Amino acid sequence: MRIGIDLGGTKTEAIALDEDGTELGRIREATPRHDYEGSIRQMAGLVRALESDLGRTGTVVVGGPGAISPVSGVIKNANSVWLNDRPLDRDLSAALDRPVRYANDANCLAVSEATDGAGAGARVVLAFIIGTGSGSGIAIDARVHTGPNANAGEWAHNPLPWARPEEYPGHECWCGKQGCLETWISGIGLEKDHERRTGTAKSASDIAAAATEGDAACAATMELYEDRLGRGMAQVVNVLDPDVIVLGGGISNIDRLYDTLPRIIPEYVFGGAFLTPIRKARHGDSSGVRGAAWLWPKGGE
Repeated sequence: MRIGIDLGGTKTEAIALDEDGTELGRIREATPRHDYEGSIRQMAGLVRALESDLGRTGTVVVGGPGAISPVSGVIKNANSVWLNDRPLDRDLSAALDRPVRYANDANCLAVSEATDGAGAGARVVLAFIIGTGSGSGIAIDARVHTGPNANAGEWAHNPLPWARPEEYPGHECWCGKQGCLETWISGIGLEKDHERRTGTAKSASDIAAAATEGDAACAATMELYEDRLGRGMAQVVNVLDPDVIVLGGGISNIDRLYDTLPRIIPEYVFGGAFLTPIRKARHGDSSGVRGAAWLWPKGGE
């Protein structure tokens, strides 16, 4: 069987899949934030618990933020910053006494949805994670595209495109740069923008709900947010032109995005034509953990 682990900023989930993708078992626990050794112990425990319950062993792939650097062999670019510069795959491998692989969580989402989700049957699937943070992953023929620098899909750490005077130079990002798209279009970015504009703190879901109910301030915040998200997505469409776009993460549950984004993106796409379907991840917030499991092919090659 295949075991996938989704190492998130707030929750860590492990899933066991049979060779045909049938779910055999699942466990979810709160992530021990800012505790690298605690995460290693937790993930090893989740794997052992699944294997004990099912009476079988499995291959193990962890999907999490950032990527394993092809230069240093340690994690880079993780917004869960306590993981950076750590050899997580090697440490978990030692704890479990078997090979372990690590993959970017957005890449896991892309593979999951390209395999048997909202992008099944499409050749090029672009998956955007828009939650507490943001990122994207690319699947081509249901296989992850990583790139020689392990940076494919890191759209959120480019500047907000077509920035307006009031948006420049932008906000400080956890990565050390200024004006990154993530600071505008992540869930935290949406909440901070609303608080800066109105002086009122609200969650992203509450802002969206209030906008739908006619709250003028929240409606204005959502319109700005959707325009910025549409600009960011259009920039990637201009480069990759995927067959399907899939949205995951907490913000993907805001239903109005699937009506507004197809109207906004053509304003920024080169030539003005935008025919790409935008779909919600079929497997919801468990899509990433399923994708992690799928990333170890049959035979372990």
